[in-house]
Amino acid sequence: MNLDHHKENKGNILLVDDIPENLQLLSDSLIKLGYIVRSVISGRMALKTVKAKRPDIILLDIMMPEMDGYQVCRTLKADEVLRTIPVIFISALDDVFDKVTAFESGGIDYITKPFQMEEVVARIENQLTIQRQQRLLEEENIKRRETEEILYQSKAMLASVLNSSLDGIAAMQAVRNPVTGDIEDFRCLVVNSLIARVFGSSCEDTISKLLLKKVLAPLEPELFNHFVNVVETGEPLKRDFYHPLGNYCWYHFVAVKLSDGFAITIRDITGRKQIELALQDANQKLEQLVNIDGLTQVANRRCFDGRLQIEWKRLAREQQPLSLILCDVDKFKSYNDYYGHLGGDDCLIKIAQILQQIVHRPADLVARYGGEEFLVLLPNTDLPGVTKVAQSIQQAIHAQAIPHAQSDMKDIVTLSLGITSVIPTSDIKPDTLIASADKALYNAKQNGRDRYCTYLLDT
Repeated sequence: MNLDHHKENKGNILLVDDIPENLQLLSDSLIKLGYIVRSVISGRMALKTVKAKRPDIILLDIMMPEMDGYQVCRTLKADEVLRTIPVIFISALDDVFDKVTAFESGGIDYITKPFQMEEVVARIENQLTIQRQQRLLEEENIKRRETEEILYQSKAMLASVLNSSLDGIAAMQAVRNPVTGDIEDFRCLVVNSLIARVFGSSCEDTISKLLLKKVLAPLEPELFNHFVNVVETGEPLKRDFYHPLGNYCWYHFVAVKLSDGFAITIRDITGRKQIELALQDANQKLEQLVNIDGLTQVANRRCFDGRLQIEWKRLAREQQPLSLILCDVDKFKSYNDYYGHLGGDDCLIKIAQILQQIVHRPADLVARYGGEEFLVLLPNTDLPGVTKVAQSIQQAIHAQAIPHAQSDMKDIVTLSLGITSVIPTSDIKPDTLIASADKALYNAKQNGRDRYCTYLLDT
């Protein structure tokens, strides 16, 4: 395979020389180096070829019949379209007069025959580099003009909107570090009266004096970095923020990239926010009503069922134990009959408070299961751990010494406790944990009450 055909195209070169041997030598050498080369043997052919397809550089001999290199170059420079093509003269003429004539004709360089190929390539590359730099400069100028035009149009549009908008509107320009190019602050370009009031100044003072970082410092300093991100990434920013000002305190803003800065629109949403906050508070209270037992103020059965499902899935993934205690007040019916329902309610409230004092980890849950039964859910707790909790509950209930005149075991309120513990799996339903604790509770009652028993799932 000829690897020369796979080299990067370094540039398009037109060779003009009436001696075929010279053309062949230059053409072969330049093609091997990665250039695209076309060759012609006369000035008239050169002019036709240039018009058909414009080269990046022309290597032009001087001494040619009919039309010499000087004439060819002058003709090119007289053409508005072709005059920017660099012409390098390559000739055996070594007289100063010939070289001066070449440059006066419009040539940009001169190579004397016989030449070294390294010199030819170096001069060609020099001109190609200059061309690339010129193109980049032109592109940058175009971009700059486009940016200036966009900024001008944006300012004009923003100014017209300012006169009719009921929202606060401003345009901010980035202040960049001259060395690193990093955004150090933002200054105000355009602002209307509503935003000026937020900043506590007039429109004129806001535009002439405002630097955003200082304004944000007492409000929400991290907002500055979010505005920088809007400019650097083009991603819009939407946010509610609190800033007391007269009768208004809640605002919503939208910031979007605008040239090397951003435009921001601010709207007073105090009324809407007050409604949202009131609704949020009502929802929280409703959530409590839905999930909290009205009498004992611990979680209710509905809340327990939801938490059990969540913890079962989590601990199944983590392969960690989940334990449960089912508590039942011994001889509660006789307690209710003797002390009345209000007395019974007070007893349940005290028991719930004792359970809450002992079970206090954030993930643990005390719930009223129904009637005189309570559940204690203990995630990440193994059998020895849940046993210690059950012992603590019994000790605390005994220490509370709630009188129970109708008990045939002790003269104070006691609890029977059913304990179970398991590492959850997807093969076992969470409800089996409750069933297991219920069996343990049954055993505790059968064995004389006022005690705890354990029943483990067969996994």
